[in-house]
Amino acid sequence: MNHPGWLLRLAIVAMIAPETRGTDWPQWRGSQRDGVCRETGLLQQWPEGGPSLLWSSKDLGRGYSAPIVVGEGIYLAGDANDELHIIALDREGRRVWRTRNGRAWKHPYPGARSSCTYSEGRLYHLNAHGRLVCLDADTGAELWAVNILERFDGKVIHWGLSENVLVDGPRVIVTPGGSKGVMAALDKKSGETVWASEPLRLVDSSDPAHLRLTDPYGEVDSTSYASPILFKLGERRMLVNCSLRHVFGVDADTGRLLWSRPLPTRYQVIATTPVLVGDAVFVTAPDGEGGKLYRLHPEGERVRVEQLWRTELDACQGGVVHHDGALYGAYYRKRKEWVSLDAHTGEVRAQFREDLAKGAVLYADRRLYCLSEEGEVALLKPSPDNLEAVGRFRLVPERKSDAWTHPVIVDGRLYLRYHETLYCYDIRAR
Repeated sequence: MNHPGWLLRLAIVAMIAPETRGTDWPQWRGSQRDGVCRETGLLQQWPEGGPSLLWSSKDLGRGYSAPIVVGEGIYLAGDANDELHIIALDREGRRVWRTRNGRAWKHPYPGARSSCTYSEGRLYHLNAHGRLVCLDADTGAELWAVNILERFDGKVIHWGLSENVLVDGPRVIVTPGGSKGVMAALDKKSGETVWASEPLRLVDSSDPAHLRLTDPYGEVDSTSYASPILFKLGERRMLVNCSLRHVFGVDADTGRLLWSRPLPTRYQVIATTPVLVGDAVFVTAPDGEGGKLYRLHPEGERVRVEQLWRTELDACQGGVVHHDGALYGAYYRKRKEWVSLDAHTGEVRAQFREDLAKGAVLYADRRLYCLSEEGEVALLKPSPDNLEAVGRFRLVPERKSDAWTHPVIVDGRLYLRYHETLYCYDIRAR
């Protein structure tokens, strides 16, 4: 297939990953924050009933926090009674320690939201009320904590903060969405502020160029439920994330707000992590205009943004993955199906319509791992014009509507969570 130049310019565009073991899963959506596992030698189809269950760990608290796996440790968060707990397990599912990180989320859809992020022996976690904590990964001891909403004059959003914080070298990146900064970098050893972006305010979206990034008289746009990505575009390191009503880019070294584009939705719910596609970024949300692919053109101190195409794919918290020229995800409200899109045109390549509810997706070893919100797991085989089921089983015996935790694969093991229980499956090919 002939790909356009922007899709092949990978030499100047690269995702920036933390320094951990090659097979570790040290943060939200993996080492590259893209929902792609680079392991091979995995089962290409499952037996009836699914792969072999190695173990399950219970009493983890209520929550949607996906596990991270680093070395011999597994880390995740759960709400129990009035508290949020961060829990460390060993690789056999046995508890090592448990530490509190502020209050539980008792409002709509109760439970812990965010995943932990690991860097150089420390864990970082943001609770639903804005408390960011740094813990010793070996012991769970609290090293420092700060409320980012109080520091940057932000506010708790309707469903609770859900950002999975990003570590950039010596800094922790957060998106408080306040009048003192839409995004900020904190020193990862002390929690002190390194830089804070200017606030992102509502502008006149009828302006076709949309060059006015801030308006001193406009309403401050709050943080969203999405999480940032970090990549290098030419000589500039860029962070991209979403607020409640925009997608925007920030210079990772200075915090300067570089660009923004409106992303209107009916209920102001943007929860999908942006996806890097060559030198373009794909964003989508339900109850709005669907998905859009924006190409980023660095021009001196500015970044020119060009919309390449639009799609009806309206994925929400289940996310979207990009691999080998295709984007994979599930529609949220538009229709009940999973889909493969051509990444350089936005055209639908293939659909899977076999009664699999929307959900979270991960790509590994030529297969899609799909956890539907109703608690069913499917292994899909993608091809240029087809999505074929090569394995299915039910994780949750009774049909639910809140199995939202993203799958994780490390060292031939598939980790799936439903609230209080983490399941570990052997998916290595024999």
